Amino acid sequence: MIELAHIQAAAERLQGHLLRTPCVASKTLSDITGAQVFLKFENLQFTASFKERGACNKLSQLSADERARGVIAMSAGNHAQGVAYHAQRLGIRAVIVMPRFTPGVKIERTRGFGAEIVLHGDTLDEARSHALLLAQAQHLVFVHPYDDPDIVAGQGTVALEMLADAPELDTLVVAIGGGGLIAGMATAAKAIHPGIEIIGVQATRFPAMYNAIKGTHLPQGNSSIAEGIAVGTPGQLPQAIIKRLVDDIVLVDEGDIEQAIVMLLEVEKTLVEGAGAAGLAALLKYPARFKGKKVGLVLCGGNIDPLLLAAIIERGMVRAGRLARLKVSARDIPGTLALITATVAAAGANINEVHHQRAFTTLAAQNVEIELVIQTRGPQHISEVLAALQVAGMDAQWVH
Repeated sequence: MIELAHIQAAAERLQGHLLRTPCVASKTLSDITGAQVFLKFENLQFTASFKERGACNKLSQLSADERARGVIAMSAGNHAQGVAYHAQRLGIRAVIVMPRFTPGVKIERTRGFGAEIVLHGDTLDEARSHALLLAQAQHLVFVHPYDDPDIVAGQGTVALEMLADAPELDTLVVAIGGGGLIAGMATAAKAIHPGIEIIGVQATRFPAMYNAIKGTHLPQGNSSIAEGIAVGTPGQLPQAIIKRLVDDIVLVDEGDIEQAIVMLLEVEKTLVEGAGAAGLAALLKYPARFKGKKVGLVLCGGNIDPLLLAAIIERGMVRAGRLARLKVSARDIPGTLALITATVAAAGANINEVHHQRAFTTLAAQNVEIELVIQTRGPQHISEVLAALQVAGMDAQWVH
């Protein structure tokens, strides 16, 4: 089993090779969630993820023979970048097998670190099987993303830094994919503060570790916005540590994660990927559970596809009532559209899109249905816009 000494030794090895990221209190998130929230900004690492820690710890301990042979890893992105970057820094050949669903931004960044990229399979498990075959065929050292004691010890250094910066923490909320991060953090944290509570978070669509620990049989999905924790098979080593040291695991939905991403962007002005926002998603979904506690969250990754981010922001605006779709029915005569747009403008809303619907409607033939997408200040403002349209003689509805 991994012990505190292994994690402390890893921390020594990492010194000077990666960023000691800040761990600071967030007043606004504390006000929103009812907990005292501390954020560990691992998205500020050079590769934007904590995965560098395990990769650096593992690669720096390879023998001369192993370095000469080169390494291979399988990953949906962040472990890939961590291994590629530190392999390049140490002059080691790196081959990375990535599933086909990996976001382009992660593929290109990994390639930018000099790694050879192999896209294979539609799941992490398929990518891993292929990576193991390549490792055997080319005599490469396989660097597992989570089922390796050196990787787990490296990730555990996150907890050492958090407890040094915020010793008052009584709860750590940590995302779980394969389990390497929470296993390392729980080992360190429980050794330093035995009474600290460790809560794991998984996406409802990928509850592999939740099932393994709780003995449930929740179904597995095909994809998640949190692709960094979309792991089908939990690590054996992390699973044993989680069973012993982690107090509970909770599940969060896709919408919870989206909400957390938007909130971190708006409140903290920080970009976090789906997996990196899972901890905050848990606080938002289960506020009563964490109320009044001093909670440490790890913003564990900042690699997100820009187009996906744009979609998440738009959907977040819809949920907040700042982007709304209205259906307006009116007489199909000259000047109607001008009257509608003038009424919306006078009510202080901005029009994003306009769509005339003449054919696909049950209205009388001389009427037209106009669909508007408008920017507003929130639900109350939408009601004001609808009231203004009705006063102007039009039938208007908010389409949720």
